[in-house]
Amino acid sequence: MTRLWLIFAQTATVCLAALFVVATLRPEWLPAKGVGKIVHVLQAPQPADPAAPAAAAAGSRADSYHDAVMKAMPSVVGIVTSKEVRAPRNPFLSDPALRRFFGDRFGDEAQKAISLGSGVIVSAAGYILTNNHVVETADEIEVALPDGKKLLAKVVGNDPDTDLAVLRVQGENLRAISFGSSEALRVGDVVLAIGNPFGFGQTVTSGIVSALGVSGLGINTFENFIQTDAAINPGNSGGALVDSRGNLVGINTAIFSQSGGSMGIGFAMPVSTAKMVLEQIIKSGAVTRGWIGVELQPLTPALAESFKLAAPEGAIIGGVLRNSPADKGGARPGDVLLAIDGRPVANPQGVLDILAGMEPGRNATLKVSRRGEPVDLQITIGRRPKPQSRVE
Repeated sequence: MTRLWLIFAQTATVCLAALFVVATLRPEWLPAKGVGKIVHVLQAPQPADPAAPAAAAAGSRADSYHDAVMKAMPSVVGIVTSKEVRAPRNPFLSDPALRRFFGDRFGDEAQKAISLGSGVIVSAAGYILTNNHVVETADEIEVALPDGKKLLAKVVGNDPDTDLAVLRVQGENLRAISFGSSEALRVGDVVLAIGNPFGFGQTVTSGIVSALGVSGLGINTFENFIQTDAAINPGNSGGALVDSRGNLVGINTAIFSQSGGSMGIGFAMPVSTAKMVLEQIIKSGAVTRGWIGVELQPLTPALAESFKLAAPEGAIIGGVLRNSPADKGGARPGDVLLAIDGRPVANPQGVLDILAGMEPGRNATLKVSRRGEPVDLQITIGRRPKPQSRVE
């Protein structure tokens, strides 16, 4: 019995040794059934992503905003403005005696000052949104379409208080941009700036929303800017700020710069404001806002304490324009304006925003604090004067 067990053990050992040698030196001699199973398992179809076929068909990629750019870019135009200026050729040639004998040929020389900007087609009827400062002094406005065509534009109306203007061109197959929601923006959302910086038309830069509701910059009367680090350079003014889906969320307006170029701090007027201005200008040629005729000052914590107020919320009426709605309603310098028709105001900008949305001619109640006592004033909202003034 022992002899048989010894023979079996030796035979098994020899077989295992032979199998090891073959597996090492000639693995192709062995059956491939086991390997085939492994390959089959590794190549087994995985659950498909439902969005994958559509994404593949559209050619979209997770690491690209190409689709958003292609959606918005056909609606962004370059704007070239020209203005005739007269500059003396030479002080000596402007002498009246020379003019008397030789005429005006030695006088001033007419020159054209050229400026560049951007705009956004917002209607197939040819309406274009841009910044007022792009076109406010222009004698002639030329719009360069993405397909290379150039059209003359006319100013339909402007709104210096928000630095927005509406142009119109006569053209065919104009592609209007789709509007997004500036109210839905969040800090950190991706945005793209499209415009005509330095004359390089159809230029796209990307960034994120750095801040919302930025005011107090002294750029406009009404400020509620979207701040972004998407590069905005000279010539981008009036161009489009779009979200990651290619929808318009703002009109690029200004940058903070110490060099004249982008430093990562740009400002855009929200599309909600731009739509309001656009609609009023198309309807009536101008923007109408409420006005009461007071000069406002911010309320600091120290002043709030001296006025016997619980919190530094509101705005001090520093001056009242004679015969203005506020004057007729009994407002006095030194009053602290706390609310308008029950809507509390936190600061002077809040007062401007509330009044801007009120229709001239309607009655309103101003809640003020006068010498620490609450007082209600009944006034009739007036129409904000067109000439710019620090008086509100």
